[in-house]
Amino acid sequence: MENHFTKVKEYLTQLKVSIKKEDAKDGIFVIDDEEEGIKNMVIVCDEPILIMQQHIFDVKHESVELYKSLLKKNQDIVHGAFALDETGKKVIFRDTLQLEHLDLNELEGSMKSLTLLLSEYYKDIIKFSA
Repeated sequence: MENHFTKVKEYLTQLKVSIKKEDAKDGIFVIDDEEEGIKNMVIVCDEPILIMQQHIFDVKHESVELYKSLLKKNQDIVHGAFALDETGKKVIFRDTLQLEHLDLNELEGSMKSLTLLLSEYYKDIIKFSA
């Protein structure tokens, strides 16, 4: 895992994101790139995959409209998808990538997918999080 952790750290450095926390033993990074809408994104190197998770908003009022909208938007997302956390109370963006063949472009593409998602869907996110 250390080799993959080091590789991911190098990529994050090249992408000029702020690494707020890192734990090589558990393979975890917490990163920010506020200009791109990324705040406290958790990246986990969990052999054989890399898991990216970004909290988007808390579910305040469950509704069919909310869940239908999220599922429909998932169809448009290039990398990753909306998901609920284990409590069912937080909407997150989640993506998984294979560590063995991970390259800088693939990691950047997943992060840019989130940025694009936020820029296109922000009105609905604001509506559902209010």
